[in-house]
Amino acid sequence: MSAPLAIVQNAYVVANLESACDRFNRLFGVGPFVGGGEGVLADHVYRGQPAEPIRIRGVFVQSGDLNIELIELVSDTPSAFHDMFGGERREGLHHSALFAVDYEATRQRFVEQGYPVASEFSFSGRRICYVDTRPLLGHMIEIYPDLSLIRAMYAQARDAAAERPGDLALLPWAERPPI
Repeated sequence: MSAPLAIVQNAYVVANLESACDRFNRLFGVGPFVGGGEGVLADHVYRGQPAEPIRIRGVFVQSGDLNIELIELVSDTPSAFHDMFGGERREGLHHSALFAVDYEATRQRFVEQGYPVASEFSFSGRRICYVDTRPLLGHMIEIYPDLSLIRAMYAQARDAAAERPGDLALLPWAERPPI
């Protein structure tokens, strides 16, 4: 049996990024929020077929040991994001994320258990995917390769929360992620 997979993040699709940051700050006392710029998820493959890139705006914020991502969809490209909410601009939990020491084997582990890859794209020269685990969990699973850049993004959100707990500020990435 392979090593257990640890969930490191919960991600929510939101209608408006700034409003969502304000709501999460008031409700949970979390902050500051890191990111906020627009990103493009390139080399997108949707349900096995080449697809248009996905344009999003997003932030990371830390809540205890859990990273939270808030994602505002900018494009209407068919994707795992739109699968979750039927194409409507609804909000809610979209996915839980995990790091995979062996990305391909972890991805295949889900596929072999009947959970297809909904969207897969390039990030920093590597593949990342959303696996459709809605029948089991009610949301998607995001699988990351274990990249130092992604770990640094998590560390920046964690450090910002430790230095300025509960601050509503929107801070830029220390190093812009090449998505």
